[in-house]
Amino acid sequence: MGEMANSAVEFYPKRGGGGAETNHAGDFGVTLEELRSLMELRGPEALQKIQDSFGDAEGLCQRLKSSTSDGLSDNPTDLEKRRQVFGQNFIPPKKPKTFLQLVWEALQDVTLIILEIAAIISLGLSFYQPPGHESEGCGKASGGAEDEGEAEAGWIEGAAILLSVICVVLVTAFNDWSKEKQFRGLQSRIELEQRFAVVRNGNVIQIPVAEMVVGDMAQVKYGDLLPADGVLIQGNDLKIDESALTGESDHVRKSADKDPMLLSGTHVMEGSGRMLVTAVGVNSQSGIIFTLLGAGEGEEEKKEKKGKQPEAAVETNQNKAKKQDGAVAMEMQPLKSAEGGEVEEREKKKSNVPKKEKSVLQGKLTKLAVQIGKAGLVMSAITVIILVLYFVIETFVVEGRSWLPECTPIYVQYFVKFFIIGVTVLVVAVPEGLPLAVTISLAYSVKKMMKDNNLVRHLDACETMGNATAICSDKTGTLTTNRMTVVQSYINDQHFREIPDPSQINPNTLEKLVNGISVNCAYTSKIMPPDVEGGLPKQVGNKTECGLLGFLLDLKRDYAPVREQIPEEKLYKVYTFNSVRKSMSTVVQMPDGSFRLYSKGASEILLKKCSSILGANGEVRSFKPRDRDEMLKKVIEPMACEGLRTICIAYRDLPCDPEPDWENEAEIVTDLTCITVVGIEDPVRPEVPEAIRKCQKAGITVRMVTGDNINTARAIAAKCGIIQPGDDFLCLEGKEFNRRIRNEKGEIEQERIDKIWPKLRVLARSSPTDKHTLVKGIIDSTVLEQRQVVAVTGDGTNDGPALKKADVGFAMGIAGTDVAKEASDIILTDDNFSSIVKAVMWGRNVYDSISKFLQFQLTVNVVAVIVAFTGACITQDSPLKAVQMLWVNLIMDTFASLALATEPPTEALLLRKPYGRNNPLISLTMMKNILGHGVYQLVIIFSLLFVGEKIFDIDSGRNAPLHSPPSEHYTIIFNTFVLMQLFNEINARKIHGERNVFDGIFGNPIFCSIVLGTFGVQIVIVQFGGKPFSCAPLNMEQWLWCLFVGVGELLWGQVIATVPTSHLKCLKEAGHGPGTDEMTEDELAEDEEEIDHAERELRRGQILWFRGLNRIQTQMEVVSTFKRSGSFQGAVRRRSSVLSQLHDVTNISTPTHVVLSTANASAAPGSEFPHSSSHTAAHATPHRVCRGTSVL
Repeated sequence: MGEMANSAVEFYPKRGGGGAETNHAGDFGVTLEELRSLMELRGPEALQKIQDSFGDAEGLCQRLKSSTSDGLSDNPTDLEKRRQVFGQNFIPPKKPKTFLQLVWEALQDVTLIILEIAAIISLGLSFYQPPGHESEGCGKASGGAEDEGEAEAGWIEGAAILLSVICVVLVTAFNDWSKEKQFRGLQSRIELEQRFAVVRNGNVIQIPVAEMVVGDMAQVKYGDLLPADGVLIQGNDLKIDESALTGESDHVRKSADKDPMLLSGTHVMEGSGRMLVTAVGVNSQSGIIFTLLGAGEGEEEKKEKKGKQPEAAVETNQNKAKKQDGAVAMEMQPLKSAEGGEVEEREKKKSNVPKKEKSVLQGKLTKLAVQIGKAGLVMSAITVIILVLYFVIETFVVEGRSWLPECTPIYVQYFVKFFIIGVTVLVVAVPEGLPLAVTISLAYSVKKMMKDNNLVRHLDACETMGNATAICSDKTGTLTTNRMTVVQSYINDQHFREIPDPSQINPNTLEKLVNGISVNCAYTSKIMPPDVEGGLPKQVGNKTECGLLGFLLDLKRDYAPVREQIPEEKLYKVYTFNSVRKSMSTVVQMPDGSFRLYSKGASEILLKKCSSILGANGEVRSFKPRDRDEMLKKVIEPMACEGLRTICIAYRDLPCDPEPDWENEAEIVTDLTCITVVGIEDPVRPEVPEAIRKCQKAGITVRMVTGDNINTARAIAAKCGIIQPGDDFLCLEGKEFNRRIRNEKGEIEQERIDKIWPKLRVLARSSPTDKHTLVKGIIDSTVLEQRQVVAVTGDGTNDGPALKKADVGFAMGIAGTDVAKEASDIILTDDNFSSIVKAVMWGRNVYDSISKFLQFQLTVNVVAVIVAFTGACITQDSPLKAVQMLWVNLIMDTFASLALATEPPTEALLLRKPYGRNNPLISLTMMKNILGHGVYQLVIIFSLLFVGEKIFDIDSGRNAPLHSPPSEHYTIIFNTFVLMQLFNEINARKIHGERNVFDGIFGNPIFCSIVLGTFGVQIVIVQFGGKPFSCAPLNMEQWLWCLFVGVGELLWGQVIATVPTSHLKCLKEAGHGPGTDEMTEDELAEDEEEIDHAERELRRGQILWFRGLNRIQTQMEVVSTFKRSGSFQGAVRRRSSVLSQLHDVTNISTPTHVVLSTANASAAPGSEFPHSSSHTAAHATPHRVCRGTSVL
């Protein structure tokens, strides 16, 4: 990584003066500069430039020492040299934050800052010795200072607070650091996943994208995300979606003779071809934009440190921009404004706005944390006020003293002490462990989900999955094995139920069949010998085509010689397969100059275009609609009902004079002669029926959405268990579905969808738009009281919109195209449906882990706040000291979140219905547990506080003077409190009212070690903590009593479990999700603004609490940082989302020059959450974006 980053530091190549540089390039006959300027041109200009400079693409290829047919040689020194001259194909990621930076961030937490200040003041005052005996006049204020040693020890409390603050900060920083590390590891894994086909030494091999170099000959095919810029050498019907770079949604047709420029970050929507790679990494078009957006921030900073502004580079870029024609799709210039940095920051923030609104759980948690925090703030304020008033009245009114100047420091010391108590109450009240628990739980799940073949790209997807109520799955490859074999065929008027002997087929028909299949399948599809002896042959490429090629091998024929005779360059015209055509056709020129078109496709579609068929002896006879209907009934339907896909193969001869108009596809692919119809079997994966049964038990409806024939689909759905005999369900074809959901004007109506989707189980012959419509219809539906949460699987490029629309999109790791992976949230690395069930299990587990932690955390908070508050009001001193509270806070927040958030999932999670989006976080059962345990703990602690000294026969710790030594009395209270929490942590492992709280406890080593570790440290603190922890050592008997009371928690838990929740009508749930889910984007944005506004209001009056939330924020930020640094989304995602973000901005009016001004700066200072202003801007509709970033 090190070397890579260094090589990319200067991404503007050195100009002039670099003698070595020029010689380097001299070896290649073309410089990096020339290639970069070439790639900025489009269409005719680019062709002109190629002709002027290199003669033609072939010439450019020779200058780059590459070959159009064999590609590069696999010579490592050559590849290395190319990397040095032209750069590497990777964009250096932002440097991770160092541990010190994370420590600094953790220190920004306002509650901690307040504590630090208070501690420092307390430290300073403790060193101040009032002169002589006048202090007698200060009342009981100076009472405790008789013993010299004691007065000396006054500084200990301040120091201890500072120490514990440092402790909290280090733990927080370490957590953040380890998470960051984990996600970086995950990102590199995601990046390694993306491979690309290149030709080296004449062989097509798959290499990781980062290893591509300039001069590589790359094979581009449908569904690829282009990883580098290049020039098209040869293409078949290639269409590219360049919206990521230009914002234009129309697909751009590319061809070697009209517009050969292919750009990185764009998607191949149709066709195939070969391109010569001309620019990689930071020199590619999206790389340039990406560096401008500050992914290369580190580099900019370095340059600025050296004192050379990258001005020169900026200038040249601008001149370049000016030289270009106004028709250029889009240009970005570096942001040359004084606040350039801010703009970049803001741009980055904008591009980080997560793809979907805040995840359900995070929304509920933030809301809950704010509520708890407010309550805590109020309590702590009241505590301070009461303490101060009590002291003032007691000293100046009751005892009638006057305020003497020499007593001031002593009084101040008291006020500082009260203030510290108040802050401590606040610290304990704010559950900053919450976001931490979410993050830890998600991070842990994500790591473990990798083992279950789920590669999670967006953190929150994992938790959303737990709420899923519907899964719309593809058929091929997900529910089935995606290993196609031809098992039946209809040739020469004969229906063969198994593979026929070649002698049974007319030789003329056989020859056409062999040519038709060999030529009219993508040349990238082939059958390779098996990896292991006696295994099945390996299918490479499109599986349906491999099935057909396998059919030829079964007929004792081979496709390779035909392909050698007619190589890919000689194919005259190719109409590639796409979801609209549902067929593929290839035209070849015959030796006599005439043309022959071979076509293959879905049988019922292709047979409609056939006007003749090869009969019993191989002769052509006419094929009328009546014959077609008979064939449908006798051949195709029986095959489909056995779950076979039926494919028709046909041909047509065309004259050479006059040459047909190849662009007019409808005229060409018609009047065909049918050669054969074959039935292809794709068996159901053995583990799928069981997985679907689990889903149905868990309250999740599985629907199959497929492009296949309805009979095939129904047969497979029955085999999987998606439809059961006797159920009331619908199986529709795309056409029928569309007819039912549209009104007379052809508009889609939600009410109509609502009539269909609840019963719909199979949607066959569906187009990608149908899939998107269905998903959107289910999500927007209000028929059921719960909003549906929909997961969708997809593998094709055309599934992109549905994957994006769904709450969770699953892409296939093996069969999936880059475009699908790009749009997805989770990648199934084994393409298996049963992995989705695992994802559901993990998702529910995250939810439960958070609930467990909440149940535990809230009990601690309620008890600690009440004890501190009541104690302070009645005895002028909190029974739990600041340092003790911090320790409780540390174990209860940080460690408990670790312990409870890492519980492994169990199968039992799948036996309940999904929670639903508006379900409260804290169920009635949990509420009952929290209050029940709270009551137990309060009773015990107050008994100890007020009669403890009598029970244990020790000195009372109440009303102790300022610097008095720690008392056994208060130590017992502290110890009992912590032990009760420890045992309650075991209770918290179950949230649905189960009895056995120890169930599976040894399956979680982290939990066990944390509980035991905490116990160990507690012993050390009590016995050896002394003055800093305000603890006096306890004897054996006292320890046993403390333990006994702690264990009582477990018994009390059983008592609580016996009380039926239904009888407790007075309990309320808490932590509801957002009230209405059907909010529009606008409302959401307004809502966010309102929240921001509220936060600002609060901030004025109550800066104290509100910043307690800061910790929460920091942790939320960590979550969003993962999303941001794309550490999660893989650099590619990061790149394209940044680009598309730019487009949100530029789309409003696409000028040639885009200058981003900093109108938004005004919004930043007032906003409480660092991202809030940018969130609002980017969530909103375009006119809002305009407000944030004015486009000149």
